[in-house]
Amino acid sequence: MFEPKPQNPALAAALIFAATAFIAGTTLLAKALGTGALGPALPALQISHGRFLFALAVILSIVAATRPRLSRPHWGLHLGRTSFGWAGVTLMFAAVAYIPMADATAIAFLNPVFGMLLAIPLLGERVGPWRWGAAVIALVGALILLRPTPGSFQPAALLALAAAAVMGMELIFIKKLAGRERPIQILLVNNAMGLAIASLAVWPVWQAPLPAQWAALAGIGLLMACAQICFVNGMARADASFVAPFSYGTLVFAALYDLAVFQVWPDAISLGGAAIILTGALTLAWREGRVRRP
Repeated sequence: MFEPKPQNPALAAALIFAATAFIAGTTLLAKALGTGALGPALPALQISHGRFLFALAVILSIVAATRPRLSRPHWGLHLGRTSFGWAGVTLMFAAVAYIPMADATAIAFLNPVFGMLLAIPLLGERVGPWRWGAAVIALVGALILLRPTPGSFQPAALLALAAAAVMGMELIFIKKLAGRERPIQILLVNNAMGLAIASLAVWPVWQAPLPAQWAALAGIGLLMACAQICFVNGMARADASFVAPFSYGTLVFAALYDLAVFQVWPDAISLGGAAIILTGALTLAWREGRVRRP
């Protein structure tokens, strides 16, 4: 067991908001690598491999410097969490190579909705009308972003939708891991297992990166490690219902980065669909907070 962190809502909000900037940064670099902006386009499997490789290097450096007390991991839960996490990240990196970052990020925000739906059969949770309503609202927003008309349908948006569903399954394992182990141990095991899975998957499609691509892959790993550290420490310092709204800053940063680097302006459909998804997700977060409040 480990001692909980002292509650500090202001620090928690700042940490979560910083995490969103880092996460959006990984998506930006993944888009640059997947679209050929830094050389021959790298496959999503290779980008996710780099993400786990360099993130693990950062986590190992922290472990070596701080020497935290580690306990025996729950290998089954870690394997499930990491497998779905790796799949979700890979699908997300594939999606942003074809559609605007803001669209892919907004669709990925469906992961708590999928997590809620999966918790019904897997965790035995009961879902009331408020939660169902929030889920329907968010799914309507995703349908808008898919642009389901013959002239505007974005097939690649289905990759982001699949990423959200897979990451929803990851949430189930995260819920089961919560409170069992220290955050640094969870990050260490997650990234080590992720690297093992990614190394096997990338072998058939591996291609030698250029120096600029190696730097971008290292940047993805470093930014993701920073995001994970900020996120777990932020979650430890405030209620989940309080910090949840700040996590949607990722959408803001994704749109800003996409505009600044790739000159991609969000259109009315992107803004409308994202707003609807955020409405549903925030309603779900608000309801979760009220349900869990003593």
